[in-house]
Amino acid sequence: MILGTSSDRIGTPGGQSFYATASKNMKRETKLPIAPYFGVAYGTNQDRLRYIGGLNIGFTEQLGSLVLFDGAHVHPLLNFSYRQHVVSFILVRGKEPGVSYSISF
Repeated sequence: MILGTSSDRIGTPGGQSFYATASKNMKRETKLPIAPYFGVAYGTNQDRLRYIGGLNIGFTEQLGSLVLFDGAHVHPLLNFSYRQHVVSFILVRGKEPGVSYSISF
């Protein structure tokens, strides 16, 4: 279970989001490298509660995909990780390309 806050949905001009999600690695049960998640998010931009969810798919230890639904749109990502670094290629709403970089510490 994860509780968090971030900026509102991708593509909104502003706002804050508060969310609660639950995820489960299903590899043991399905023999597939998948981990679905679902939850709820409240966004201040539209002042409403949304159902959110997605699916994480692990191809290798370093390469994976995340398909996320933010309550309005689907955004597929391809993630490459190396140690604490992650580079992601995203298709916003399934069509507008973008790149992100994150580091964990």
